[in-house]
Amino acid sequence: MKTGAVPKGLRVAVLGVGKIGGAIVKSLLSCGAVVTGTGRRRETLERISRLGAEATVDNRLAAKVSDVVILSVKPYQLPRLLEEIRDVMEGKIVVSVVAGVRLSTLSRALEGSHVYRAMPNINALIGRSTTAVAEYTGDKRASFVESILSCMGSVYWIPEEWMDVWTALVGSMPAYVAVMIDSLTLGGVSAGLPREVAFKAVIDTLGATAEHLGKRDIHPSVLRDEVTTPAGTTIEGLKVIEGEGVDAALIRTVEAAARRAAAIGEAIDNEVRRSLNLR
Repeated sequence: MKTGAVPKGLRVAVLGVGKIGGAIVKSLLSCGAVVTGTGRRRETLERISRLGAEATVDNRLAAKVSDVVILSVKPYQLPRLLEEIRDVMEGKIVVSVVAGVRLSTLSRALEGSHVYRAMPNINALIGRSTTAVAEYTGDKRASFVESILSCMGSVYWIPEEWMDVWTALVGSMPAYVAVMIDSLTLGGVSAGLPREVAFKAVIDTLGATAEHLGKRDIHPSVLRDEVTTPAGTTIEGLKVIEGEGVDAALIRTVEAAARRAAAIGEAIDNEVRRSLNLR
């Protein structure tokens, strides 16, 4: 994982501090940025202040005084936000984490700015997001954007056309993994372990297995075969996984989520274009 770093005194505006926005604020502060967060509710502003950032309801002012602007509002709030800030964005670096809105739309709405599109996941809350960003331009600005996003965790540059699949796989994966962890824990309980013991053991084993695969750089099937002995316990469990179609279900899960991400993205992007009269 690359450790993020930002120039001393860098001013970043995070426009829309919800769950992901709050994680972004926290990570940027830990990297030494001067952060302004925006929100509409008093509780949101108080939470921003508790994190150690400046808090305001004024999106335009926050954007105007910042070097980098991160858009993290809900998709339906984006047209109004873009109208608020578009006349103060000349020359600024903009990173949008708003799901579905395409770079072409953002670039037309914020002419004169340098726009990137990113997709973190909920693990940003603990500084371990796996974040995609589009698209790589190979210049100093791209390296700068990567260093900022690295404050949240690891960063992958991808073509924008992969973003819907990334959303379905990596953006949603914490939910899929949480379901699997819960199911394995319940299996342990059903077989006789106390829940707290089963849960901690599943968490430890899952993390260690992922690290194991990464360090040895082997295909998962290699590790599976190393654990599986003839007529042993593991093969009995694997027969159930195969018989119940768990592996195929996981494949279909990602495929279905990717289709939904694409459909939602197209609808949101069209709405933003319509609202801002972008043709």
